[in-house]
Amino acid sequence: MKKVLIVDDEPNIIMSLEFLMKKSGFEVFIARDGSEAISIVDNETPHVVVLDIMMPKVDGYEVCKYIKKQKGLSTKVIFLSAKGKESDIQKGYDSGADFYMTKPFSTKNLMQKVDELTN
Repeated sequence: MKKVLIVDDEPNIIMSLEFLMKKSGFEVFIARDGSEAISIVDNETPHVVVLDIMMPKVDGYEVCKYIKKQKGLSTKVIFLSAKGKESDIQKGYDSGADFYMTKPFSTKNLMQKVDELTN
């Protein structure tokens, strides 16, 4: 079963994405801050991480850099953020993101991207 880690500090986004991912057959893990995300990445090796940027403790950019530095880890990172300026998006890709999507977002487009990155 493909594993997805959802990292966000907004409960409504977590609940809706968790429901969608499980309905699509993914094993879902949840983190509400960057530190928790790093711990789950180390223990569960998710296939895809859907990652917010503005979070408590460790921001999404740092989490992404951490994931991409892990040897032998092929985890894909999708940023899902309200930060929509060109410089924010560029910083996301510079930190190693595989895809960047701004909030508000289309759940259909997000699921298509998750499917694409896990196949």
